[in-house]
Amino acid sequence: MASGSGGPLLFDDLPPASSGDSGSLATSISQMVKNDGKGAKRKTSEEEEKNGSEELVEKKVCKASSVIFGLKGYVAERKGEREEMQDAHVILNDITEECRPPSSLITRVSYFAVFDGHGGIRASKFAAQNLHQNLIRKFPKGDVISVEKTVKRCLLDTFKHTDEEFLKQASSQKPAWKDGSTATCVLAVDNILYIANLGDSRAILCRYNEESQKHAALSLSKEHNPTQYEERMRIQKAGGNVRDGRVLGVLEVSRSIGDGQYKRCGVTSVPDIRRCQLTPNDRFILLACDGLFKVFTPEEAVNFILSCLEDEKIQTREGKPAVDARYEAACNRLANKAVQRGSADNVTVMVVRIGH
Repeated sequence: MASGSGGPLLFDDLPPASSGDSGSLATSISQMVKNDGKGAKRKTSEEEEKNGSEELVEKKVCKASSVIFGLKGYVAERKGEREEMQDAHVILNDITEECRPPSSLITRVSYFAVFDGHGGIRASKFAAQNLHQNLIRKFPKGDVISVEKTVKRCLLDTFKHTDEEFLKQASSQKPAWKDGSTATCVLAVDNILYIANLGDSRAILCRYNEESQKHAALSLSKEHNPTQYEERMRIQKAGGNVRDGRVLGVLEVSRSIGDGQYKRCGVTSVPDIRRCQLTPNDRFILLACDGLFKVFTPEEAVNFILSCLEDEKIQTREGKPAVDARYEAACNRLANKAVQRGSADNVTVMVVRIGH
């Protein structure tokens, strides 16, 4: 099992729009229209030749990307040794109709999320009920020059709005709610994944490496804890401090939804957003809270799931496809194993199958 950053297809942030992006295609078309309208000078034969080859590449890319990979989520959760289940999750295999995206640019939209609550269940439950609703309302409509930039702005606005809504409700209570929650969300727009996360829940992609002939566990998200330099600097600049690896010696994460009493200390709800292009070598996405990763490395978790998917002894209920039974069993077995290994935390395991 190899682990890595995933090379050029995996980005820490949104790259500039490329020739293969449907958004940049719209840009190039609108630019052509503008040039025509202004009576652009005649292109040289060299330019025409270059543009002809670019057009050919663009057509090939469009044709290749016209095959949209199917996505389907499965989940298992365990309370573990905690008194209550404070995790929440959402699986929306297809929300294209609800989002009403510009149909000429976007064929399919999916959404998967895991929320790990602390200090109570209210923040995680609120995020699970409202974050995707806000996302649907803010999703780009009509003419869009760059899909990527617009989706990124939509995600940033969605997290900010959801956090503000919860904090408003929390502060109006007597006594005020002190709940908080991590958030790890995967928004799939056609074959592009946008991963937005706060806190220490994680998203991992299982991708087959043809050279090594092994499956790799690629990290799609960035953890936020107060011991990281940039996070600690932000907290200290806001007047807070980090003791024993926690904000004010109490809070384990440096970004979250809720946690109103820590927002003035530099804890923020601005997510990290990453972008990943799905490939034919991708098998599944794993989303899980830190209850799993306290006792499993990403590589171990991915290998465990793969062994379950290859287990032909898994019983299937009548009328249920064998592939569904295997993915359900993989989620349940991994969650059970995490508890057996001594994870005292709530455990949520979500696996999103990538169909080819």
